[in-house]
Amino acid sequence: MAVKTLRRIALYAVLTGFAGFFLFPLVVMVFASFKDMDAILHSSILGVPLNPTLQPWRDAWSSACIGTSCVGLRGYYLNTILIVVPSVLVSALIGAINGFALSKFRFYGANLVYGLILFGTFAPYQVMLVPISKMLGMLGLSNGIGGLILLHTVYGLPMTTMFFRNYFMTVPQDLIKAARVDGAGFWTTFFLIILPMATPMIVVTVIWQFTSIWNDFLFGVSFTSGANTPIMVALNNLVSSAGGERPYNIHMAGALLSALPTLVVYLLAGKYFVRGLMAGAVKG
Repeated sequence: MAVKTLRRIALYAVLTGFAGFFLFPLVVMVFASFKDMDAILHSSILGVPLNPTLQPWRDAWSSACIGTSCVGLRGYYLNTILIVVPSVLVSALIGAINGFALSKFRFYGANLVYGLILFGTFAPYQVMLVPISKMLGMLGLSNGIGGLILLHTVYGLPMTTMFFRNYFMTVPQDLIKAARVDGAGFWTTFFLIILPMATPMIVVTVIWQFTSIWNDFLFGVSFTSGANTPIMVALNNLVSSAGGERPYNIHMAGALLSALPTLVVYLLAGKYFVRGLMAGAVKG
C-alpha cells in the first residue's frame, strides 16, 4: 500500500510539474496584462499585480495609440465571427454528406475519391498561395471576407469528411437498408436518421473548424488587408505597431483577448471533443 501511495504521489508530482511548465507563459501573460509599464519594468516577471489595472485591456480592445499608429481589436472580432460561422457550418454539412456517401453508398472509385479528398490535408498551404490569389481575383473575392469564407470552407472539407466518414463507418449498414425498405431516399436517410445520430462528431467538427479558422494567420494576412483583416492579423498589427519601448502589458492583453474564444470553447466542450473522437475511432 505504501508503494502504491508513493507511486501515486510521484505521478501527481510529475503531472503537476508538466502542467506548471505549460501554464507558466499563461500566468506571465495574465499578470503582465493587469500591470502598467512601470510595474512591469520594476518587478519580477512573476510578480503579482499589486495595483491591477484594466487599462491595457481597454487599450488593446478599443484603440491603443502606439507611436503614430492606433490599433484596436474590437472591430476585427466581428470580421472573424463573420468568417468563422459560415465556414464552420458549410464545411461541417458538406463533410457530413461526403462522409455518409463514402461510408454507406459504395460506388466505383469511392476509395480513390476519398484519397483525393484526404490529399488536401497534406498539401502545404504555402504552395497554394499564388493559385489561390489568382482564383480569388477571377472570382472577385480578393481582399475581402467572402474570399476567406470560401477558402476555409474548402480547406476544411478534407478533415470534416474524414471525421464523419470514420464515424459513419460505425453505423450498422442494416439501418440504411431498413430505411431504404421504408422508402427513404438518400437525403431523407441522411437528415432524419443519420445526422441526428452524429451529434458527437458534429461537436468534434465544429470545435476543430472553429479553432483552426479563428487561429488562422496565413490566409488572413495573405488575402485581406485594412478593415477586412481577421483577429490574428490585427493582433500582429497591434504588436508590430510599437515604436521604441514596447508596451508588453497591452500586447499580453491583446493576445489573451484574441485567444479567449478558443479557450472558452475548449473549456466548455473539451470533454465532448474527446468523446467524439473516441466515438469515431473504432473503424476507419
